[in-house]
Amino acid sequence: VDLESHEEMEEEIPVVICAAVGRMGAAVAAISSIYSNTEANVLFYIIGLKTTIPHIRKWIENSKLKEIKFKVVEFNPMVLKGKIRQDASRPELLQPLNFVRFYLPLLIQKHEKVIYLDDDVIVQGDIQELYDTKLAPGHAAAFSDDCGLPSTHEMVRSVGMQNTYMGFLDYRKQAIRDLGISPSTCSFNPGVIVANMTEWKHQRITKQLEKWMQRNVEENLYSSTLGGGVATSPMLIVFHGKYSSINPMWHIRHLGWSPDAHYSEQFLQEAKLLHWNGRYKPWDYPSVHSDLWENWFIPDPSGKFKLTRLDS
Repeated sequence: VDLESHEEMEEEIPVVICAAVGRMGAAVAAISSIYSNTEANVLFYIIGLKTTIPHIRKWIENSKLKEIKFKVVEFNPMVLKGKIRQDASRPELLQPLNFVRFYLPLLIQKHEKVIYLDDDVIVQGDIQELYDTKLAPGHAAAFSDDCGLPSTHEMVRSVGMQNTYMGFLDYRKQAIRDLGISPSTCSFNPGVIVANMTEWKHQRITKQLEKWMQRNVEENLYSSTLGGGVATSPMLIVFHGKYSSINPMWHIRHLGWSPDAHYSEQFLQEAKLLHWNGRYKPWDYPSVHSDLWENWFIPDPSGKFKLTRLDS
């Protein structure tokens, strides 16, 4: 009898992370940080394109990550056909895997609650805590608000951060004005998501997101100046006023915003999750606080993925 109650307690925590070409070291470091900081029963869903899957599988199976529980799932970019407007200025944002978060129920079976994480994060806390985030009835997802960040974000305000809807949506367009969302509404960052799959399917979230992707191709509705606009904007529209909150310490971001953007060491130690969103990634040079990231990085046994460092 005892065994059974223990099983009940050991709920599987599904964590979705993408392994994109040229950034696979990111996924590896994120997975390694999560695995090292929890006793929970984590199942990693590693999402890749057909060409990258053998590489990431080899990396895991030939390193100390071979202990983890994982499933590799292939994402077919054909689902995006006709839904993305080409953006020459930052082609990396059109990587098909940027849109994996729109399709969670298609990639994940049998789990009610799912965590989605961008690849450029490091988890310093126990992922169980993030998984235990409460979602209000009727909410399909929880995010961390861009305005409710701890006061240590003064450095962020100084480097011209976008934290309102105006930074993501083009308010000159009628379709955007018709939404009736004030441009000064606080945005959220969909790099860390706790999602309820039952609600997601029930509200047909994926269909709604696809509708806005399509409208954007036709009418160019998003503010193109913005880095993460392509995958963030449809989510801002679809989830407006309908999401729960993730504790802000579980999403300390903008570490990749500028090579001069430093946080205090004490603050970084207290942070449960660090996110290098922005252009300056911790596996590249220049970047900030890359020592915290490299702590968790596991070198590529095949030697294909190399860190870019000043001395390399």
